[in-house]
Amino acid sequence: MWSQSLDLALFFVEKNNNNKIPSGPWWKDGAMVFSEISTWIVGPIVLALILGKYLDEKYGTEPWMFLGLAVLGFVITAYGIIKSVRKYADKQKKIDRQEDIAKQKKLGK
Repeated sequence: MWSQSLDLALFFVEKNNNNKIPSGPWWKDGAMVFSEISTWIVGPIVLALILGKYLDEKYGTEPWMFLGLAVLGFVITAYGIIKSVRKYADKQKKIDRQEDIAKQKKLGK
């Protein structure tokens, strides 16, 4: 039973310390991107809507502050998502290059 658990654990963890390829579960990067993008979706929009509603009630400008901050929240969200996706894509390209170099070194030996 222990050997099966160990085999399963080793299946999900890569050990590539020689060529600096990140190790860990195969789903780790995907979960990180998902959580970062989810935060960019929820955070700015929810804060903008709450603040917009509060300012509208305080200054009697209904619905203009709400709508203006909602648009601003969507713009900030779009910027954050684009930034996160570009960062992840660049990281993935770097990993792919490192893997290609490691494969070429193996074939060259």
